[in-house]
Amino acid sequence: MLRVESETGWWLTTHPDHARLAGSFAAAWGSEVFRRPEPRTRVLYAISAHDDGWADRDAHPTITRQGKPSAFSTELVGKYSAFEEIDLVDYLAVRERAVRLIASTDPYAALLIAMHTYDLLSERADRSTISQEGLTLLDDFLSRQRVYQDELWDYIAADETLINEQKKRETIREHFRLLQACDNLSLLSCVGFDRPASLLHPLPLKGGGSAEVTVHPLGPRSFRLSPWPFAQKELTFAFPARHVTGRTFESSAKLEQAFLAATVKELTVTLAA
Repeated sequence: MLRVESETGWWLTTHPDHARLAGSFAAAWGSEVFRRPEPRTRVLYAISAHDDGWADRDAHPTITRQGKPSAFSTELVGKYSAFEEIDLVDYLAVRERAVRLIASTDPYAALLIAMHTYDLLSERADRSTISQEGLTLLDDFLSRQRVYQDELWDYIAADETLINEQKKRETIREHFRLLQACDNLSLLSCVGFDRPASLLHPLPLKGGGSAEVTVHPLGPRSFRLSPWPFAQKELTFAFPARHVTGRTFESSAKLEQAFLAATVKELTVTLAA
């Protein structure tokens, strides 16, 4: 779940809906300056479906120790430090399911998601918020993920539906960086981030080389991107969210009841050059 505070409670967006928004950004990606990803269908599938493994968990939202909805929020942007608030065993199971679920349909997409998962938990996780027992679990998970990624690389190398350029490690790393960029832009949108940020990695340009895209807030869910990576000079995207009333909740059951009773609303994010 992702959350943003309102005057009377919280706007909550599920991980799969956040990923669909990331996929919409990726579908629009590409301009006179920035390259579009190829194989397009498989890369867009990876980005749109990278959090499908969260669907069951998000259907039953839980609360933090303070009684707030347990969710990704603006406080977590830049460094993932939520491990004091979650069950790590359950969390890692969700992360593994998110990769395996897509692998059954498309190993190419699954590799991009596996790379995203590994980066999040090795490069961006705040290990100081994890117990020693939890660190052992996390490191075992990362070790298994490295082995599984090698299996996916081998599968892709043998995939005759892909041309050689699409199988290259640098090409796939470019697609991974695009997934990270669109994921981060969606996170910024869904949590109403109000400070300058970046899309994490330099992204490939048509003429060669790469450039880092910076994000500057213009207002609620409104951002200027520089350099501009899309063909149109202004774009508006919609994503679903539910509003629950109340700052804190007595129990996870109370939050779940409020969440399921809430009407699904359509929120928008506007991007401008």
